[in-house]
Amino acid sequence: MSVITEIRVPSEDFELGQILSLEHASAIELETLVPSGDATVPFFWVYEPIEDGFLDTVERYPTVNSVTEVDVFDDRTLFRIDWDASQDHLFQCILDHNGQILSATGAPEGWNFEIRFGDRGLLSQCQDCCEDAHITLKITRIYNPTDPEAGPWYGLSDPQREALLLAVRMGYYDIPRGCTTAELAGELGISDQAVTERLRRAIGTFGRHALLTPESPAHVD
Repeated sequence: MSVITEIRVPSEDFELGQILSLEHASAIELETLVPSGDATVPFFWVYEPIEDGFLDTVERYPTVNSVTEVDVFDDRTLFRIDWDASQDHLFQCILDHNGQILSATGAPEGWNFEIRFGDRGLLSQCQDCCEDAHITLKITRIYNPTDPEAGPWYGLSDPQREALLLAVRMGYYDIPRGCTTAELAGELGISDQAVTERLRRAIGTFGRHALLTPESPAHVD
């Protein structure tokens, strides 16, 4: 049975963490992860405030060919990175053991990844690979996506459920939207950025527990 693990990795322990320096941005979230042979990560969100030196720092890195601004919002900017990831040992260890990166967010204290593996044996082998590459992994959670012990709320933590319920009740997912993340943040007593990240993780968790089973196909035609 497949397993999902949540891990924390110091920024300095893998190449992308070094490239996307958190000295010049408050938080970073990978948006589109392409599990190709070179582990390309083409899109990422950078949350405000973004300092002037951020792009210069990224573009100066030897394995980065270019960084392009895609979309700009009040609290975050979407960038596309043309990056040769063949030297990033963390991503290579994950791909070599058939890991699927479900989410990844960077903050000054380190990066949090959520990764799916085919079974616990592959997860263990990935851990050994990272250890051999001198990458420090701190596993914060391991669970099966259809584990009955996930509880009646499809694996949602209490803060995730609270934020998701509030967003639905206040019309955040309506068209047009009935509220903003800033208004949700005011109700929850947390930052706008924290609301965005909490909702994203809540939806991902809910979808995996509610929709995915061991028999679910990897792709739908």
